[in-house]
Amino acid sequence: MKKIQILASSFAIAVLISCNSNAQTKSVVPEVSPAPMKPDMTEIWNPEVPVVTPGKHLGDAPSDAIILFDGKDLSQWVSAKDGGQAKWNIVNGIMEVAPGTGDIKTKMKFGDCQLHIEWSAPDEVKGNSQGRGNSGVFFQDRYELQVLDSYENRTYRNGQAGSIYKDAAPLVNVTRSPLEWNTYDVIYTAPRFKADGRIDYPARITVLHNGVVVQNNTTILGLTLYIGLHNYPEAHGDDVIHLQDHGNKTQFRNIWIRKL
Repeated sequence: MKKIQILASSFAIAVLISCNSNAQTKSVVPEVSPAPMKPDMTEIWNPEVPVVTPGKHLGDAPSDAIILFDGKDLSQWVSAKDGGQAKWNIVNGIMEVAPGTGDIKTKMKFGDCQLHIEWSAPDEVKGNSQGRGNSGVFFQDRYELQVLDSYENRTYRNGQAGSIYKDAAPLVNVTRSPLEWNTYDVIYTAPRFKADGRIDYPARITVLHNGVVVQNNTTILGLTLYIGLHNYPEAHGDDVIHLQDHGNKTQFRNIWIRKL
């Protein structure tokens, strides 16, 4: 008797579910098929877009940025040579390359990112071509966005300011004089690799130099080598931002980054 009651209860529940299911099905069947589109059918409300407070002035860091240099110290940087203390100078709140001390790199590692960095060639103009105000910003410790005094200074086009070094020339030369400051605003997309280590999707970069687009979603062909063709010899993940000591007293200020 108990078994019959259980079976009867189970049957009743199954009938209820079936009726419910049929009722739900009937309620969503449109009178006209396909159903006419309504505005709310393409509205996505959740999750809500996060709020980020922009900087007060153009170039100021937004609220979610990581400050890499604000004029106070080099606490976010180490020597690229040995991982010890970064030996560049801070002069009146400005970071200046100390020639011969070597490159510096961030303590943190990054992949896809938005970077803002301001730089100036030495006030006193010395040398020519690659010997004037030379430095570089390396993404993931490998791919160089060239820094150079390209104001009235001829050099190879894929090695001047705004170039992806030995890879892609800038669309235009908008470098300011050594007595002025330049800005780079960069959107960088890191390369993706297959499971076997081969390149799947190369790195890409967009650069605004002094507010002007000089690299427009440019494909980076690989390691920005001084000699030889560029390539992706091995897979890698996030890595440091790297600034170059090329023997010139190039200056930097207001460096911030956002992970994307």
